[in-house]
Amino acid sequence: MLQALQDLGDYIGANLSHEVLLVEFKAGELIATAQRTSIVRVMTFLRDDANCQFKQLMDVCGVDWPGREQRFDVVYNLLSLRHNQRIRVKVHADESTPVPSVTGVFSSANWFEREVWDMFGVAFSDHPDLRRILTDYGFDGFPLRKDFPLYGNVELRYDDEQKRVVYEPVRLTQEFRGFDFASPWEGYRGPLPGDEKAGGKN
Repeated sequence: MLQALQDLGDYIGANLSHEVLLVEFKAGELIATAQRTSIVRVMTFLRDDANCQFKQLMDVCGVDWPGREQRFDVVYNLLSLRHNQRIRVKVHADESTPVPSVTGVFSSANWFEREVWDMFGVAFSDHPDLRRILTDYGFDGFPLRKDFPLYGNVELRYDDEQKRVVYEPVRLTQEFRGFDFASPWEGYRGPLPGDEKAGGKN
């Protein structure tokens, strides 16, 4: 199986030499890094070529690398039932340049790309309906970015007096705790009951 993937990787690298930047194997998986502007061509080739036939787009997700100039990876996971093989395709993206949408190649990409937009803020050009899908339409920020605050920016609740949902700045109901390690739940370092048996005493 590994040899078949290696042969496929060589084949893809030879046929998409201008579109694919890198073909590699990690943990027994085939990974191709494509140029952002060529992603539609790459995905079309992987779907239609007789030696590939990756007819199913299983997922599109994002990865945030805040220290990198192009901080995001958009990751496409494809499956070929005909050849019983998988491939992961990655493109690099920044915060302002859109990635071409692959909804014209795989219709299932519609909601997947909306999720990446909602969670990471990566825009997709030519997407038919790019709007939030998991958070509220008025949500502030992108929750899976590594610089997003853990407690969020705003909270919403239903106000019974106003008879509507209201947005308010996040209020922490308690100060952050100071840990003094006096509790056994907070890193107790002394002997625990039963430790005397560890020395071989009966």
